[in-house]
Amino acid sequence: MKKVYKAHILFTKVKDRFEIFENGYIAVEDGMVKGVSCNLADLDCEGVEVTDFGNRLLIPAMNDMHVHAPQVHNQGVAMDLELLPWLQNYTFPEESKYADVHYAECMYRRFLHTQWLFGTMRSVVFGTIHTQSTRILMNLYKEAGMGALVGKVAMNRNCPENLSEDVDNYIAGTEELIREFSDPLASVPGNACLSEATHLSPLVRPIITPRFVPSCTPELLRACGELARKYQLPVQSHLSENTSEIAWVQELEKESTSYGDAYNRYGLFGQTPTIMAHCVWTQGKELELMKQNGVMVAHCPTSNFNLSSGIAPVRSFLDEGLHVGLGSDISGGHDLNMFRMLVYAIQVSKMHYQLDHNKAFLTLPEIFWIATKSAGSFFGKVGSFEPGYEFDALVIDDAVLYPDEYSLIHRLERFIYVGDDRQILHRFCRGVEVKEPAVF
Repeated sequence: MKKVYKAHILFTKVKDRFEIFENGYIAVEDGMVKGVSCNLADLDCEGVEVTDFGNRLLIPAMNDMHVHAPQVHNQGVAMDLELLPWLQNYTFPEESKYADVHYAECMYRRFLHTQWLFGTMRSVVFGTIHTQSTRILMNLYKEAGMGALVGKVAMNRNCPENLSEDVDNYIAGTEELIREFSDPLASVPGNACLSEATHLSPLVRPIITPRFVPSCTPELLRACGELARKYQLPVQSHLSENTSEIAWVQELEKESTSYGDAYNRYGLFGQTPTIMAHCVWTQGKELELMKQNGVMVAHCPTSNFNLSSGIAPVRSFLDEGLHVGLGSDISGGHDLNMFRMLVYAIQVSKMHYQLDHNKAFLTLPEIFWIATKSAGSFFGKVGSFEPGYEFDALVIDDAVLYPDEYSLIHRLERFIYVGDDRQILHRFCRGVEVKEPAVF
């Protein structure tokens, strides 16, 4: 069924400018954008009822490209530690609680509700090693109507015993989830790149998730790569986040030329669609390998600052043609509001500019494009209002922010910087309005 919405429409087809349709119309059919215009007659929608949002903004929804759902209870805790002691002393003990499915459901419902509040309609998510708790998380996403790539985490070394799972059990649990949440066309020849698939994949799908090289033996990394290849599944992990972590990887994987090469040797670095979080210290051969293999970066500015990891060179990534998205990375990051992530990313880039004046800081259209169209490409045609894109959208009522004094771009900028979830009136994922998820 075709639907038409009227509002002030803003999105980014390219990274350096906004497309603006003041009092514009957008036609949506079967969850897909059919056209956008300021003239209703251009959209071939005779007789279709128009939903008029009045003086409100209509923008693409947010995508969180790196988030640890089981860490929701630890937001804002132990922010005075670096990565490795933070993992050992706080993160691993919290994740071990997800052996209890009742605890898992309670926390995961809280997590999804917060994502919904802030208008995040698609996510790339770490679960835990626990198969049943990961199944609960995936089913909650399905129930909510929100899109997600959810990973059962692979770990079998350098972690607590109750968070270590042997290779055979990891494979068995992961294959259970693959069968239950499979994309029947993913293994069709020519569909290896999910972003180019012509069919609509399930909104909730598995993603192969080795936590990071130090937590996985070569046998487990090899199993992860084989699962990704066999089922044509995407891959997520962490890369070059912290200098101590990089030195550790060099000790563990002596034959690898870089941290990225360690993943590459096991088929986990672009052989199927791959996203790597952080990449704070990525450069040289590792950067070239990412570019060559089409690996996406999930930039997590708050986590990089909180865990004293460093400043990711996002401008260099863009200059090299890498795809970049934004991640909240709770609970290394402290905030699930992806609009705040846009602000933090701009601010971080301004600090990087002070270190290297040859690298301009990020602009508002660039960071909006990163958060929407660039990030959305990992899910398919998501994150823009161009014809053929899935209609993931937010309706923003910014009247309380005195919008009449500003242009539409400044209204959007003001909402991004000082607005909150109370200004988000409607949330759509693949053309369906997403209602408030239930919370225990």
